[in-house]
Amino acid sequence: MSQPPLFSPARHGAQRDRMAGLPASADFLAPIIAETLLDRLAMVTRTFERTLLIGAHDAALIANLRGLGTELTLFEAGPSLASRVGATVGEVDGIDMAFGRFDLIVWPGGLDSVNDVPGALVRLRALLAPDGLLLGAFVGDGSLPRLRRAMMADGVRSIARLHPQIDLAAMGNLLQRTGFALPVVDVDTLTVRYGDLFGLVRDLRAAGLSSRLFPAPPPLTREETARVAAAFAAEADPDGRIAETFRLIHFSGWAPHPDQPQPARRGSGTASLAEALKSKS
Repeated sequence: MSQPPLFSPARHGAQRDRMAGLPASADFLAPIIAETLLDRLAMVTRTFERTLLIGAHDAALIANLRGLGTELTLFEAGPSLASRVGATVGEVDGIDMAFGRFDLIVWPGGLDSVNDVPGALVRLRALLAPDGLLLGAFVGDGSLPRLRRAMMADGVRSIARLHPQIDLAAMGNLLQRTGFALPVVDVDTLTVRYGDLFGLVRDLRAAGLSSRLFPAPPPLTREETARVAAAFAAEADPDGRIAETFRLIHFSGWAPHPDQPQPARRGSGTASLAEALKSKS
């Protein structure tokens, strides 16, 4: 019997459509992630003729990618947004396009809330032509520690409300297991200071990071909301503002190709580590 989904595709689509209706300036994370991805892409000494962008809400990123001269295809979970920008609509773990169609896939957020992460990566690997690149980022393990503690305040029902998080090591293993060559995973830590809980909640909604758990947990009561807000405020610095942490995990992997650098075969070394250490003593 199949496992029930952890996340709701319907809630995901609705969140994406609501997010796209906000001013571009409301989502502070989108330009940060886009800049880091474009910087990493600029370090790659080759061109990409056919690109798939997963997520179509960031008009600036779309314009930047098209400015590189690539043929850009958009894939988007929000049905209204997808219709407006001419994107294919769907969830990444159900993406169905021709194998080997793209040289580059860019995924600026969302991997952490896919029901079948290995399945999504396998599908994306199949969409890449040989020596094609997958490049992405998401909010990962260790993010929002103060909010997570506040949600466990006394008098608040013990119900899962926040998404589980993927860590650095797990992401590296996932890329290897799903057939990507030369995987690279690293993390940037971003600290944002808030005046209260509700400023953080606004940012999470604007960035599409609010809960899409399935089934949806019951909403907090007014009393529970007050308890969570008080617990969050108790973490404030002396100036009264609360520093919250976002850990942005960046990842990349290549579709295998014979001309790529290969790791040396195990046992093929000609120098002895033990002898080298002796020579240093």
